[in-house]
Amino acid sequence: MSQTIHVLRHGEVLNPEKILYGRQPGWRLSDRGQEMAKTVADWSKDLKLGAIHASPLQRAQETAKPIAELHKLPITTDERLIEAANIFEGKKFELGSGVLKHPKSWWHLRNPWRPSWGEPYQEQIDRMLAAVFAARDAANGKDALVVSHQLPIWILRSAIENRNLLHDPRKRICTLASVTSVHLDDEGMISGVSYQEPAKHLLPTK
Repeated sequence: MSQTIHVLRHGEVLNPEKILYGRQPGWRLSDRGQEMAKTVADWSKDLKLGAIHASPLQRAQETAKPIAELHKLPITTDERLIEAANIFEGKKFELGSGVLKHPKSWWHLRNPWRPSWGEPYQEQIDRMLAAVFAARDAANGKDALVVSHQLPIWILRSAIENRNLLHDPRKRICTLASVTSVHLDDEGMISGVSYQEPAKHLLPTK
């Protein structure tokens, strides 16, 4: 029986200072982010879900909550769905300002292929694939939904579609509360990927 694992990016986070929050605890959804989560829950109402897994970070858990309540399923926390590690976590990271002003930070940008500033892309691919297949197994033949973060989701999709892992972060096709669906064939192996933006009308205009 074919299945689909819907990989959902969390909703908007309350972050007026534009901090690169990474894996830091305590970052919650904004009011708009909560609305995004409810919108995705409504989008999911016709799905036949057998499992809901989420990153341990608060923003992912909050995004998963209304979906889990609608489908009357528990949220299983999977550490493999966590945000990518980043050396600049907790700092402002903007071109021409913040951490990039400091020459001592430039060393960390020396190798974008790895990347040298954070968790290697191959490690992200390996753990995200493992998380997808764990959700597949937990769903017992039904579809599953997992909540993760932009970079791991984009790197997973890039690997499946044989994209170049070196990329411009501004060009990732993975908006807030978007759904990257991984389709599995009758043998439980990946057969393709599709993409939707159920909360597109709620995306920030800037």
